[in-house]
Amino acid sequence: MKKTHLWWCATLFAGQFFYAQNAQQDSVSVQQLDEVVVSDSRFELKRENSGKTVIRISAEELARNQGRTVAQVINTKSGIEIAASRGRDGDVLGVFARGGRGRQVLVIIDGVRVTNPSSFSVEYDLRFLSTANVESIEIIKGAASTIYGTNAATAVINITTKKNSENKIAGNFESMVGTNQTSEDQNYNLANFANSARVSGTLDKFSYGVSFSNRYSNGLSAAVTPENEEDDFSQYSTDVNIGYKFSEKLDISIYGNKTEFRSEFDADRAEAPNQLEQDQERLGIASTFSYGKGSIQLNAAYTDFDIDTRNTFGETISKGENFVFDLYNKYVFNEKFYTVLGVNYIRDEASFNDGVNFTIVDPYANLVYVYDFGLNLNTGIRLNNHSEYGNHVVYNVNPSYVFPTENGYIKLLGTYATSYITPNLIQLFGSFGNEELEPEENTTLEGGVEYFVNDKLRLSAVYFDRNEKNRIGFDQNFVSINISDEIDVNGAEVEVSWIPIEKFTIDANYTFTERKGDNAIRIPRHKANLTLGYQLCESTNVSLQYAYTGERIDTDFSIFEDVALDAFSLVNLYMDHELIPNTLKVFLNANNILNEEFTEVIGFTTRGRNINAGFNLSF
Repeated sequence: MKKTHLWWCATLFAGQFFYAQNAQQDSVSVQQLDEVVVSDSRFELKRENSGKTVIRISAEELARNQGRTVAQVINTKSGIEIAASRGRDGDVLGVFARGGRGRQVLVIIDGVRVTNPSSFSVEYDLRFLSTANVESIEIIKGAASTIYGTNAATAVINITTKKNSENKIAGNFESMVGTNQTSEDQNYNLANFANSARVSGTLDKFSYGVSFSNRYSNGLSAAVTPENEEDDFSQYSTDVNIGYKFSEKLDISIYGNKTEFRSEFDADRAEAPNQLEQDQERLGIASTFSYGKGSIQLNAAYTDFDIDTRNTFGETISKGENFVFDLYNKYVFNEKFYTVLGVNYIRDEASFNDGVNFTIVDPYANLVYVYDFGLNLNTGIRLNNHSEYGNHVVYNVNPSYVFPTENGYIKLLGTYATSYITPNLIQLFGSFGNEELEPEENTTLEGGVEYFVNDKLRLSAVYFDRNEKNRIGFDQNFVSINISDEIDVNGAEVEVSWIPIEKFTIDANYTFTERKGDNAIRIPRHKANLTLGYQLCESTNVSLQYAYTGERIDTDFSIFEDVALDAFSLVNLYMDHELIPNTLKVFLNANNILNEEFTEVIGFTTRGRNINAGFNLSF
């Protein structure tokens, strides 16, 4: 059966390729490399005027990855490793950026910082996200605390959800079904399902949007055990957005989200009837008032988290609440001087033992100057005022210089930035907490070059070096303390986007990461990705993806020793075809088509060859 399925995929690919060579179709526009970035300055600037390392995942790229999760898409980018994204749906994800830990990565959704204050690491759980409701993603690599505050030490993942249609009514429906199997058990049973529906529109000054999505998978055990009992995963998400445009200068939108997921899991690398239920409810508001060359932006949201964990030791319930208020003014002087002045308010509250909370009030300023002769300067400062430990200042200086060429430019860039991570509620007030903790401090230095040619080629190389102090750990009594040992991380990232001929694209990246000061758990020294995309004809696209993850260290808790994990390579195939232009599309995902057997996290299951197919209907 394995050979039959592999030959079927190869035959389909070859047939479509030879058909494309003979078909006479009008070409459609390819992805433009000369894109606009927003996250590093909050202004829409051309990439050549941005001195930060920003990755943009567009709506077009997400459309070419239908059937994959947000974590799986992000994991193909340089400098990012999301452990467990190649495992069973429902596995706990570990997001490592530039050799850092998950607590050093900040996730933002529609301009609002999202974290779960009741979790130990205060990371945002990417399992809450539905790819079907995401419009685009921008990833700022490196320190970004001056604009985004605490936790923005190694990366900011800025997610924008889909906007309401400008038509009176528009809809989109997507459905996918596929296999969910290991490399050893290629049974090809249908065990992976996902559906989404969205309706939105605009009626005069009023806009609306409602969306629903769900995912369900079974067939795999969380832990690698002789029994291999199935551990199910399910997720349901509902989003509502209502907007009103009072005038050309003032608009406001109110939105709500409710997401819940249930995941069965195993503990101590043995089968166990454990279950995790998480529930997230968010209510937010976004408003923009424009005046002359400036605008005032308000983003605020309240989020409630409930976590219910049931295992052999009983049931544990934790609750967290998070309120974020971000108000800032943007103004442009002479089309060259871009300024942001704002204040950010955060209140985190959690219920474990007794209810505890803290507040953070951060005034901040950022400016970008675009000089006529090629020099660009992005600089900022932020004053963190924490209710428990007082004030802390962070800043960044980010110059870049552009040398125009006949068909593009060469850009040199550099950054010196400080960032910080405030202690969370458990570290401050938990059973083994310590109210005398100081924030973790990071200093980041990076420099690089980018070469751009005529919307056909972009080549960049960046070196980064980060020093981490006051990291929070435990003493011999498991009480939270600031550890005196420092962490030093350095490395390099190389990215290539190339359109050598019409209809054919090449995207590749390589990351080298060296972490010193601890055992660098689950952080590969070498990681590379290659994606080849080809437009077979006007209505058919195909892409082939290769992903290499190098050797890294993980802890084997059965013997309490660190173990080196072997490197592995995965090959994925994606195809889509428009049956009705701009209306009905069918797609096919074949992941790990060579059926590679590998270990991602010691003791836990990884997926072998799996095939998913589905359709997307728009009106």
